[in-house]
Amino acid sequence: MENSRYLIKGGCVIDPETGIDGLFDIVIEDGKIASIENPQSAIRNPQSELIDASGKVVTPGLIDMHVHLREPGHEYKETIETGCLAAAHGGFTTVCCMPNTDPVNDNQSVTDYILKKARTAESVRVYPVGAISRGLLGKSLADYGELKATGVVAVSDDGNPVMNAQLMRRSLEYAKGFGLLVIVHCEDRNLTANGVMNEGITATRLGLPGIPNAEETVMVARDIALCELTGAPLHIAHISTEGSVLLIREAKARGLPVTAETAPHYFSLTEEAVANYDTNTRVHPPLRTGKDRDAIRTALADGTIDVIASDHAPHSSIEKDLEFDQAANGMIGLETSLPLSLQLVEMGLIDLNVLVAKMSINPARILNLGHIGLKPGNPADLTIIDTEKKFTVDADTFRSKSRNTPFNGWELKGKAVLTMVGGKIVFDNL
Repeated sequence: MENSRYLIKGGCVIDPETGIDGLFDIVIEDGKIASIENPQSAIRNPQSELIDASGKVVTPGLIDMHVHLREPGHEYKETIETGCLAAAHGGFTTVCCMPNTDPVNDNQSVTDYILKKARTAESVRVYPVGAISRGLLGKSLADYGELKATGVVAVSDDGNPVMNAQLMRRSLEYAKGFGLLVIVHCEDRNLTANGVMNEGITATRLGLPGIPNAEETVMVARDIALCELTGAPLHIAHISTEGSVLLIREAKARGLPVTAETAPHYFSLTEEAVANYDTNTRVHPPLRTGKDRDAIRTALADGTIDVIASDHAPHSSIEKDLEFDQAANGMIGLETSLPLSLQLVEMGLIDLNVLVAKMSINPARILNLGHIGLKPGNPADLTIIDTEKKFTVDADTFRSKSRNTPFNGWELKGKAVLTMVGGKIVFDNL
């Protein structure tokens, strides 16, 4: 990142890590935070560029710990460059990319390739997630030592469950030895069968095969048990059901090292969104009932769910312009994640401090990224948000290569207007 000097003036700085919540000026020098000062005392260096953040909120850089950048192998859906650009426009300074690329990121060469492409993009920070098993096949473990040394921050077979409980146990033990987080995709494929949406009255009415809540909760229960057995940290991805929430809440109450995330579509939509067979609503886990959605919202409010992550999953029209039961699972989310999450604040379900923690501080801590929060000496990774900015979602303006979002045309309020990474402005609409 290039050296730079800025004075960010007049913004409401919110940082749950340091407890800062109020009007402060931020002095940035040589790509790092030099100081955070009261507005009256901050002195502008003549060489500093002024950024007027009056009426805006300044937060630590947002982190999305669950995205699919598709490169290598599916560059027609997304590239690392376009994914990073979408992230910057969404207010994210850091993303973690899942390993279900082609070839799979289960070895040093693929990790090296991703990191090289990320450096070339000169945009947001990219942390690769390596595979739990070789080829995501669930048969043998990848070389975690090699992956860790090359730069992965976690391992996951996301998109594929590890059906073999013994292999899952060994993964937790092996990863613990290398200080790697295990991120699990909780799904019992035997229960999923050929289902394409949530099992229930809506699926019956639409004539679509259903997926029961138990396909997720059964595996959440198993993996929590294995977490307790091994003592290894466990992170549960894209939680969608009330049953999973109850299991995670109880595990945390017993002091187990379990963390969890959900995605905006699970607290913004229900299975009713599938009613017109819009393939952009086909995701896995599927959109659930209103009761499940409300449980997810409550779990975000009470701390059961630690992180909001987009599960950004780009697909082209080739995969989506099909009959519902033939379409691919997944929707894009990097450019709608923040405004959809701000709806929780607007509804009074959580406050802005809690939201910032779930979209920045908590993922940084869970992944052991270091440099958490807006502290002097830390890299100047920050996001400026206009919480009052109203706009209509227009997928045609997205920086992502793909357009598969069910939120097109939605009226939303609140948007990132500036994203800075290491003192370099990578998105500016202030």
